[in-house]
Amino acid sequence: MNSIPPPSGGKGPPGDGGLGLGMRLPPANLEAEQALLGALLANNKAYERVAEFLEPEHFADAIHGRIYAAIRRRIEAGHLADVITLRHEFEHNGELAEVGGPAYLAQLLSAMVGIVNAGEYGRLIHDCWIRRQLIELGETVVNNAFGADPELDGRQQIERAEQSLFELASEKAGEGGPISFERALAQAIEAANAALKRGGGVSGLPSGLRDLDAKMGGLHKSDLLILAGRPGMGKTALATKIAFGAAKSLLAEHAGGRIPVVAIFSLEMSADQLANRLLSEASRISGDRIRRGEISQREFDSFVAASRELAQLPIVIDDTPAITLSALRTRCRRLKRTHGLAMVVVDYLQLMRPALGARPETRVLEISMITQGLKAVAKEFQIPVLALSQLSRAVEQREDKRPQLADLRESGSIEQDADVVMFIYRDEYYLKQREPKLAAFADEAKFEAAMQRWQQDMERAHNRADLIIAKQRHGPTGTIPLFFEAEFTRFGDLDTVHAPPYGD
Repeated sequence: MNSIPPPSGGKGPPGDGGLGLGMRLPPANLEAEQALLGALLANNKAYERVAEFLEPEHFADAIHGRIYAAIRRRIEAGHLADVITLRHEFEHNGELAEVGGPAYLAQLLSAMVGIVNAGEYGRLIHDCWIRRQLIELGETVVNNAFGADPELDGRQQIERAEQSLFELASEKAGEGGPISFERALAQAIEAANAALKRGGGVSGLPSGLRDLDAKMGGLHKSDLLILAGRPGMGKTALATKIAFGAAKSLLAEHAGGRIPVVAIFSLEMSADQLANRLLSEASRISGDRIRRGEISQREFDSFVAASRELAQLPIVIDDTPAITLSALRTRCRRLKRTHGLAMVVVDYLQLMRPALGARPETRVLEISMITQGLKAVAKEFQIPVLALSQLSRAVEQREDKRPQLADLRESGSIEQDADVVMFIYRDEYYLKQREPKLAAFADEAKFEAAMQRWQQDMERAHNRADLIIAKQRHGPTGTIPLFFEAEFTRFGDLDTVHAPPYGD
């Protein structure tokens, strides 16, 4: 292939960006750019081979980028793009001389080898652009490290660099896009086959809760699940119960092989506090007694035995406070590469920050960025993401305390982005606050009657919680009764058939 010199005035490849590269020029392939443009001008169908990933800014020579943009504009408008039509367009806009005149447009045709190679030329151009971006990114990292941006400390600079690398890696590069209906049907058959093999209709990752799995078919890939509730309802306890159920199923399913992990991002509790709670649940020893050291040697032995059993589970805990979305995504990517990643739990999303550098104008917009980012994480890694959320105080102002979708704090974005929205509700929590007081009654008989009714209500609500599925994009909504032991903050399946009625 004969290389045609770019027209006079073309920008050409950028310099070395001050990185001390001497006379080395950043990667560029002008011959591939000319050959691609020639192929496009010769046959507009060649555009289909590069349309999905190639942009005008990916060309090293700015003039080639302008010519490509004009070709794309005409083709996507349904018009012919050849030397004659482009000459007329550039002439009309007064830009013909700037792109080398009619002679250069005609010469591009001689650089064309064949439209069959158009896709390969496009990938060469895109690859050179990626490497030039890496050079510029490296320059920015070096300059910031020397103090060009004094507002960022070292860790923040690392986070910003990771975010820039992620954005570069996420740039469309010929991957993704439409898939055939045949392939989509094959994926649906695979999911149905997985449900058949697991039994019980569970096609996703089991949660460890029988009735929840029956209602949802497990935790599904690419889904963002929101678990919300007022303080004291047991959101963290239920989320860790689900995480442990998933981890146990992974341990059994991948026995003897590489076991993907469940990652818990605990923004509110430290790793040791969360571990203490989990040990309390597993050993059935009150966490409060464990902290105070009020346990017997036998209980301590049980505590240690439970820790050995739990240590085998594929769970990792990250207790970084106020973690940014970009940092979470980077750490998920590392886990995916080093261990394999099966599920992410975020406790809780209102404590997260959006990507470094983002400055949303309102809190609602900030939460929207976070929920959209978590949904993107679920889709990118093909895993379920379970995020905990606070509820607004509006619940406390109603007679009926059962949560509704409108009670979600910054509800619009959360409800919109989530595939599943669940609420945890315990009637016992509110009944305790309504214990009758003798001073509120005119006589003792009325007080005794009220007290008897209250005790009956407390007995019905004792050790019971409701998991309300208010939204499920791919299935039914409804309420799932759960067993709850407040002493150990422990959730389980509720057995309503066998005695005792509220046993586990």
